[in-house]
Amino acid sequence: MMRLILAFLLLFATPLRAEIDITPVTSPGGLEAWLVEERSIPFVAIDLIFEGGATLDADESLGAVAFMTALLNEGAGALDAQGFAIRAEELAARISFDSGRDTVSVSVQFLTETAEETIALLNSALTQPRFDEDAVERVRAQLIASLRRDALDPNTIASRTFAEAAYPGHPYARPSEGTPESIAAITRDDLRSAHRAAIARDRVHIGVAGDIDAATLGPLLDALFQDVPENTATLPERASFAAESGVTQVPFDGPQSVIAFGHRGIPRDDPDFLTAFVVNEIVGGGRFGTRLMRELREKRGLTYGVGAFLASGLLGESYQGRLSASNADAAEVIALIRAEWEKLVAEGVTTDELNRIQTYLTGAYPLRFDGNGAIAGIMASMQFQGFGIDYVNIRNDKIEAVTLEEANEIARRLYRSDSLRFIIVGQPEGIN
Repeated sequence: MMRLILAFLLLFATPLRAEIDITPVTSPGGLEAWLVEERSIPFVAIDLIFEGGATLDADESLGAVAFMTALLNEGAGALDAQGFAIRAEELAARISFDSGRDTVSVSVQFLTETAEETIALLNSALTQPRFDEDAVERVRAQLIASLRRDALDPNTIASRTFAEAAYPGHPYARPSEGTPESIAAITRDDLRSAHRAAIARDRVHIGVAGDIDAATLGPLLDALFQDVPENTATLPERASFAAESGVTQVPFDGPQSVIAFGHRGIPRDDPDFLTAFVVNEIVGGGRFGTRLMRELREKRGLTYGVGAFLASGLLGESYQGRLSASNADAAEVIALIRAEWEKLVAEGVTTDELNRIQTYLTGAYPLRFDGNGAIAGIMASMQFQGFGIDYVNIRNDKIEAVTLEEANEIARRLYRSDSLRFIIVGQPEGIN
C-alpha cells in the first residue's frame, strides 16, 4: 500500500510553474543544499552528486567506483541485500545509485512521514555498505556480462577510441566501467578503497524538492551525512584535449559504420558557453531541422540521425558528434560534416535560425521541471556545473539575449574544420 501511495504522489508531484523559488540551506553541521518547497503533497526528493566518479579509480582497479556504486543497495549495516530491499519497500522509499566518469550520484524519494527512517536507511548505505561476498559475486557477473556486450557494440568502441585519442594518459581516456579483466580482479578491499575515495561530504552537491522546509531539512541532512568522511582522495589534474585532425578506422563487420567526430570544446565557466550551446542546437542538436540533420538525412538520406554536443566535464571539455551511415557513404558523410563547419564559419547562422532556436529552447525549458524528483536532480546538477542559484530563473532571459553577432563570433571561435578528428568503426569505403 505504501508503495502505491508513493507511486500516486510521484505522478502528480509539483505542477509546472513559471518560476522556481530556490532557498539555500546550510545545515547545523555545515552542509549546503538548495531547496524548492512544494507543500501540497507529502513527498520529498533528494539528489546527491559526489564529484570524482571513475576518475578516482586506481590504474590497477579500473571500474572499482562503478562496481562499488552498484553494490550500495545490496546490503548495509545490519541488513543484507534482501533485507535492504524489504526495508525500502516498507518505507515506500525509492533509493537509487549511479556513477559516471566524473560523479557518483544518489537519488532518494520518500513520503514525509517516513523521512527519518528513510534517511537512516540511506545513511547506512553511504557509511556501512556490506559488500557481502554473494552480492559482490552476483554483481560482478552482471558487470562482466554487460562489459562483454559493450565490447561488441560499435557505439561503445567509437566512444572509447575517441576518448583515448582525446585524452591520452589521463583518466578520461580509460573506460569508466572498467574492463571484464579489471572487474574480475577487483577485491573487496578495492571496493572499500573506492568507497572511501568516492563518498566524501565536502565533494557533494545537494538538491531537495518537496514537502519540507529549511528548518527541518538542515538536521535531516546532518543525519544523512553522519559519519560520512571528509575528502580522502585528490582529483586528477585537468585534461587537455590532444586529438589531432584526421581519421582513425577501427575494423568492425557489418553494413554500417559508426562515426564519432569532434575537436576541442569550451569550458562550462567560459562566459560564451551559453552562446556556444545555442549555436550547437542550430548545428547539431539531434532534432529535425538542425543543419546536420537537414544536410545528412533530410536532403540525402545518409543517416537516420546525427547529433553533436558540448561535452564539458569536470576536468576537461570537447565538442563531439555521433552518427551511423552505410559503409559506402562514410566518406561522403565526413566531407559533408567538414563542409558544414566551413560554411558555418564563413557565413554564420541566420537571423531566422537564431530566432527559431531561441523560441524552441525557451519554450522547452520549463517542461524539464515536471516533478519533485526532476527538480531535485536539476538543483544538484546546477551546483555541480557551477551555475548560480538564480540561473534557473534567468536562463531563458540569457538565451533570448544572445545576439546574431555573438552567435557568429563563437561559431568562428569554436568550429574548426581543420581540427576535426573522426573515428570510424566499421568497414568504410573510400577512406584514405
